[in-house]
Amino acid sequence: MIRRPPRSTRKESSAASDVYKRQVITWELILALAVYNFIMYVTPGPNNSILTASGIKFGFTRSIPNVLGIPTGHGIQLALVCLGLGALFIQYPILLDILRYVGSAYILYLAYKMFGSLNISNSEERSRPLKYYEAILFQFVNPKAWVICSTAVTLYYPINENIIIGTLFMVIMSTIVNIPSISIWAYGGSVIRQYLNNEKLKKIIELVLAILLIATAASVFFYNS
Repeated sequence: MIRRPPRSTRKESSAASDVYKRQVITWELILALAVYNFIMYVTPGPNNSILTASGIKFGFTRSIPNVLGIPTGHGIQLALVCLGLGALFIQYPILLDILRYVGSAYILYLAYKMFGSLNISNSEERSRPLKYYEAILFQFVNPKAWVICSTAVTLYYPINENIIIGTLFMVIMSTIVNIPSISIWAYGGSVIRQYLNNEKLKKIIELVLAILLIATAASVFFYNS
């Protein structure tokens, strides 16, 4: 007669299995990380608000360098955290606090600049969309991006893999999910662009984008890791 293992033993075995799945690259880990990345990248934040405004002012095609620069910069951030920068934040949490305060202040500045920024005729003459390298550099003052990186590495980094393999896995997964997630916002902005002859609608969109940025700044400022 075959006896079943005690319930507590089965629970411990299941828990150990779950831990193991987070330590090596498995389909379960890939799916979990993909879902996490999608939720983080598709939700409102500084990057998506900037992309929406860029799509409105300049169209989707001219916003592509911005769309590609964001995952590039974020991928560099993620690699740095995987290779040990995250430990620096843990040892000196004041560094993350400084990023939060500076980043929150800059996001509030962007919210202020949002008002009156969707005047297409004037903006096309006096301004331009972010260049590829500018979008990369912006990620390093974007506190939401640092929080996403630190949380992703803490929860999903496959610690039993070779450090290069693990880092490449995190960066590739981030990039694959990031590009389509943020492109939605730039494309949505380009669609809205067609209806901005209505002054009232333009003011409403400016207000909504500014509120999203203010909410992001508040969430980052009061974030407690």
